[in-house]
Amino acid sequence: MTRTFDHRNLAMLLLQAREALMGVFRPILKDFSLTEQQWRILRTLDEAPRNELEAGQIAKLSCILSPSLTGVLDRMERDGLVSRERPPEDQRKWIVGLTPKSRAMIAQIRPRVDAQYALLETRLGQPMLEDIYHRLDTLIEAVPAGQDNGDTMAAALVKEPGL
Repeated sequence: MTRTFDHRNLAMLLLQAREALMGVFRPILKDFSLTEQQWRILRTLDEAPRNELEAGQIAKLSCILSPSLTGVLDRMERDGLVSRERPPEDQRKWIVGLTPKSRAMIAQIRPRVDAQYALLETRLGQPMLEDIYHRLDTLIEAVPAGQDNGDTMAAALVKEPGL
């Protein structure tokens, strides 16, 4: 007996959309010998105040598990892309920051990434792209990370009808 689900596989659709989108950015990253994880870290730090964050914040914001992040940061530090320091008030933490080398690299990458986003905006239209951003922000807010509580999600979705 075959049973079908009541809803499309949203998680799979989001992964497929990510793969489609990353297809235009991977050649740029390849030109700079960056992995997707490294780019997510650089982009996260570039958008952070003072271009530095605690390692745990980077893990959360860039969606990289802490054990994996440690290895990636080790390689990035070795390659001169990030600096790491322990804050004097808490020697258990690492503060990670951009280096002059990574800032220069980001400055070279930025126009190419922006050009791809401009093409996407041309294809979709600015209102649709803004709507996608808004709806994804709403979805992220509505589905608390690490919680498996359908009531919480349903209550959050009621706040944003039409999702």
